[in-house]
Amino acid sequence: MERAVRAALAAPSVDLVVVSTDDDEIAAVATAAGARVVQRPAAIAGSTASSEAAVLHALDVIGWPDPVVTVLVQCTSPFIDPDDVDVAVRRVLARIEDGSGPDVVLSVAATHEFWWRTDDDAVRAVGHSVLHRPRRQDRDPHYRETGAFYAMRTSGLRATGRRFFGEIGLHLVDPRTAIEIDDAHELWLARRLAGVLPTPSWDEPVDVDAIVTDFDGVHTDDRAWITADGTEHVAVHRGDGLGVAALRTAGVPVLVLSTERDGVVAARARKLGVDVLHGVDDKEAALREWLSVNRLDPARVAYLGNDVNDLPALRLVGWPLAVADARDEVRSVARRVLARPGGHGAVRELAELVLAARGEPGLGENDAPAATRVTRKPVSPLSRRTPRRTSSPPARPAPPPEGTP
Repeated sequence: MERAVRAALAAPSVDLVVVSTDDDEIAAVATAAGARVVQRPAAIAGSTASSEAAVLHALDVIGWPDPVVTVLVQCTSPFIDPDDVDVAVRRVLARIEDGSGPDVVLSVAATHEFWWRTDDDAVRAVGHSVLHRPRRQDRDPHYRETGAFYAMRTSGLRATGRRFFGEIGLHLVDPRTAIEIDDAHELWLARRLAGVLPTPSWDEPVDVDAIVTDFDGVHTDDRAWITADGTEHVAVHRGDGLGVAALRTAGVPVLVLSTERDGVVAARARKLGVDVLHGVDDKEAALREWLSVNRLDPARVAYLGNDVNDLPALRLVGWPLAVADARDEVRSVARRVLARPGGHGAVRELAELVLAARGEPGLGENDAPAATRVTRKPVSPLSRRTPRRTSSPPARPAPPPEGTP
């Protein structure tokens, strides 16, 4: 759900995101992500209630005047592109302004697959003929409804009570990420995709009050050299030291939090001049105590990790971050994945991001690239743009499966 909320908020034509729910935990996550929460009544909170009922109730609660365009965003679609939402909204807006656009635009993915069905035990071809068998790539595509979003003229939604009415338009989205999570297998697949996809280009600046990092695999490349007497040696990145120094100058607290008991962790932290807690078995508990002592809001703290023992701490803070070579499990919960791997300037990269969000001078471009980005893709031939903003509060459908990213 958090992904869907942040994607909707990042669409230029969206001014308000509303989450409709009767669950306190979902409401807390939605609020932290920047959405307004509407308490969903029990009468429309069951598994058989329609999404339209939730949207209309949310519009009633928000109050007059209605937005001219309303977008129903499915929180079970974790890879929504804000550009796609923006184009869909603007196409519906064109209908209102000059009659040139559709009343409704829904997200679809192209498919060239051959479909079949059974009717009264008879097998029938769907959308193709058994008498003509072209190559799949030569077929005209069909379009699969992804469920990610539906942009609607609000007055038409009010009048019909349905998401489909009038002229229907399609907006083509990337089929590789057109996943709707309805079962455990789809959740598994989404988590794997989240672990390998780059951080979205629309992700917001890393505006935090403090930074916490793991040591092994973050300040180092997770390797260690062991001499004959059993002494361990690791390599660190000098650029990370410059980044930490800049953070200290800017007044940003830094904590190194590690399960490693070797004295090298404390020695490195002393040289950097930052707080350190090492030999820690329960990172979450240790982090909670440090945040409490320093009177820091977890929602305003970044944690940079790389491995599964970082997961409890990552889930505690508002800005869970992963180095580029982090485990898939870590990347899948990260709000942002950095471009640099551990031990190769990842800490400096994070320092640059935090300093930039605070309006502080950077450290230079040569040694600290921006966080991983994806380029904006061109507008689908099924879509068109119009040049004006409007407001469109997406409403949340039924709650997702537990653990939905």
